[in-house]
Amino acid sequence: MAEPGKRSGDQTAHTEQRNSVKLMEELRRSNAALRSETEMLERHLSRLDPRPRAPEAETEASPAAPHADTAAGHGWKLKARTAAQERLQRLTVEQKCEVAQKELDEMRGDLQKLKATSERVLNNYRATLEEADIHLVEIKKANNEFDRHIAKAFREKSGILMGAEKVVRYLDRRMRAKDALVEKLRLKNADLKVQKRKLQMQLQEKEELDEALHEVDFQQLKIENSQYLEHIDERNQDLLCCKLTAGKALQVLNSHKKKLQSMMDESKLLSSDIAARRQILGKIEAETVQAEKERSKAEALNQRLRSQLEKFHVPHVLEYVTAKTTHSELEQNVRAWERKVEISEMVLKTHTKAWNKLRMSTAVAPVMSQ
Repeated sequence: MAEPGKRSGDQTAHTEQRNSVKLMEELRRSNAALRSETEMLERHLSRLDPRPRAPEAETEASPAAPHADTAAGHGWKLKARTAAQERLQRLTVEQKCEVAQKELDEMRGDLQKLKATSERVLNNYRATLEEADIHLVEIKKANNEFDRHIAKAFREKSGILMGAEKVVRYLDRRMRAKDALVEKLRLKNADLKVQKRKLQMQLQEKEELDEALHEVDFQQLKIENSQYLEHIDERNQDLLCCKLTAGKALQVLNSHKKKLQSMMDESKLLSSDIAARRQILGKIEAETVQAEKERSKAEALNQRLRSQLEKFHVPHVLEYVTAKTTHSELEQNVRAWERKVEISEMVLKTHTKAWNKLRMSTAVAPVMSQ
């Protein structure tokens, strides 16, 4: 029985510890928030009243020191009074928001001032770096010129003593160039001073003119400003109406553009279809002309054949058989005569060869007799 009671007691202690930790964390967060609000309020009050203020704790402790026993005797009265003062001195949400907004604006202003200061310092550093770079370039240029005109001659003619006149001339030339540059910069500086003086005078005149403005002028400017604002509002309303009208017109224009585009596409399709149909029609007309020509030729041929058919007379069968027989006999006679001609040609070739041999032999015999 002792173990369950001990376990439940441990759980209770652990729960109370966790609750205490949570409560401590919440108190720490609330204290941090109150500390931030207090610091912000102190900064705001210090801006409103820059005079040094004594801490409240010291002002409360100084009269309480000689009357410690009395304060100890009347502790509940002091606590009640401080609680009442806290209830009276606590700020509302609107006041907190106003203080926070003012502090935010002040912080933005400080940030802008810091940014301007930083940019000015950065520009000074950049100008210093540019000036150092220019001086470095000038030093390198002077070093190269001295090396080219003086030191190189010393190195090339190391055995010969060179007079100091060349070095003096070089230094005089450099000094004259420096003097001319100084004079140029002096004149430029004088011009800049004159411009600065003019700008300062213009700024002073503007400040004097601003100081000369009275309250009536400010009221007049406010009235004119309100009138101009009313005109601006009217113009903005007119501009808004014009924008709405332009938007509607643009929508209508876009719809008409879409319709025009679709009609143009359809027109292109119809044009291509018409061109194709015209090509087909041209081919059909050409084929029609060709067919008409062929029909004319066929009709002429048909007429001629009909005329020939009308003039044609079929012979008698006996005459046809007799003619066919005669034709066969003539063909046989032709073939026989062709065979006889071939035989005669062969005999002629044989006799021609024999004649040639005989002639050659008769021609060779007298030669041998000689």
